[in-house]
Amino acid sequence: MNPTTGLQLLLVAGGAVAVAAVARRRGWSAPLLLVAAGLLVSPLVPAVPLEPELVLYVFLPPLLYSAALDSSYLRLREVTRHVALLSVGLVLVTMVAVGFLVHLLLPELPLAAAFALGAIIAPPDAVAAVAVGRRLGLPRRPLTILVGESLFNDATALTAYRVAIAAAVGGTVDLLHAVGEFLYAAAVGVAVGLALAFVFAWLFRHTRDSLVENTLMLLIPFAAYLTAESVHASGVISVVIVGLYLGHQMHLRGFGTRLVSTSVWKVVDFFLETIVFALIGLQLVTVIQGIGGYRPWEVALYALAVFLVTVLVRFAWVFPTAFLLRLFGPADQPPPTPAHVTVVSWAGMRGVVSLAAAFSIPESVQGRPMMLFLTFTTVIATLLVQGLSFPALIRRLGVSSERERYEDALAEANAQQAALTAGLEVLDRLTELEGEPDEIRKQVIDQLREKSWRRSLGAWERLGGGTGQDGAETPSALYRRLRRDMLQAEREVFVRLRDERRLDDEVMREVMAQLDFEEAILER
Repeated sequence: MNPTTGLQLLLVAGGAVAVAAVARRRGWSAPLLLVAAGLLVSPLVPAVPLEPELVLYVFLPPLLYSAALDSSYLRLREVTRHVALLSVGLVLVTMVAVGFLVHLLLPELPLAAAFALGAIIAPPDAVAAVAVGRRLGLPRRPLTILVGESLFNDATALTAYRVAIAAAVGGTVDLLHAVGEFLYAAAVGVAVGLALAFVFAWLFRHTRDSLVENTLMLLIPFAAYLTAESVHASGVISVVIVGLYLGHQMHLRGFGTRLVSTSVWKVVDFFLETIVFALIGLQLVTVIQGIGGYRPWEVALYALAVFLVTVLVRFAWVFPTAFLLRLFGPADQPPPTPAHVTVVSWAGMRGVVSLAAAFSIPESVQGRPMMLFLTFTTVIATLLVQGLSFPALIRRLGVSSERERYEDALAEANAQQAALTAGLEVLDRLTELEGEPDEIRKQVIDQLREKSWRRSLGAWERLGGGTGQDGAETPSALYRRLRRDMLQAEREVFVRLRDERRLDDEVMREVMAQLDFEEAILER
């Protein structure tokens, strides 16, 4: 990467963070605002190249790993068949449908190249949909299906893309060989992911150092992706397997590792996603310049046709498979509602992986500029049309997780009660073993009991909406409000003493960290 490109990416990153900050402050969807801002700015600034290697080897692994780390293996296991049908079946069906359509519209484009375009367009990116869904209270099951689909569909699409591009360049394709390559990529990707998961889990058991463990976690996605890709397996699957395994085992890590990990990956996700969505919009001029030989109405018609087929194929696949799975699936699984299925069907926004794959098409492939243009227009159309209408659709259908939130609060309150009982039993046993406590030890024991009761009481108060009778402030809420004011006053004293040179900066940072942890607990 030359210095000019590096400076461009730095400016893109700074501008993207500023736009995302505005979106967060206003409560808007940051990905959609970033794409729109990129489209508006693209004609006014020098072209910012979207390097496929940068996206596939730098951006994609940590984003996949973070999503897998934050996912629930147990919930994903409950929707395995739904995820498989979407991440494998729907990707292949979309590839074929788009491929035949494009070949029909553009006969000069070889069928293999048209299938490559279909593979590029096929995998949705659920970042925008999941962000909107969580903010609007989308129920957990459809959210889990969307997350699971986005974790695995890139593996299917990228493998199918490689096969189709090889056929477009070489002129022939062996279907049996293509199936074998796909199975090899998936199986070896799983094997590499599991092997690395066991290795890193063993390392974590022997480190017990939050700084070392989180530094290793930053390396894990790249190690998993590059290891799998070096043996021509699926780096995507490898990264996802490692993330799911280590995320499921996160309770075995120390509290410091979990606290730091949460913060680190929030920052990584925010930073990378802002750059990625800004880069999508900034490709407008680059893409349009490549199709100068076509009339505007022609390319507009082609783009509209591909977008509509992409959307309709998803509906045509999701609705029948959802109800067939219910018909032939386990009886204990909740039935899919038409509203939930509609939401999943409409959440087909495409992302930067599709664009990166399109930019990686060899120059020798006939029709490359048109393939790049159709990929870009489909990505933009799905993000803006489906993304902007997604919140209204959720509200219109009345899809809500209100019942789930109540059940979660009830489960937490019961769990806190059980934990309180277990903790107090240990405290009683230790007190009996150590004999009759003196006055100081008695005060310490009483404080421990009070803190345990307060935490359990807070869970039951949240179950009631956080207010007492007649809307009055609950004891826990009163405690948090007063203690926060006290903490602020204490901070001001430490800062004043530091400024007066009566307290060293290092000492001040240590005591401020203690106050910060206490306030974090209060916020929880």
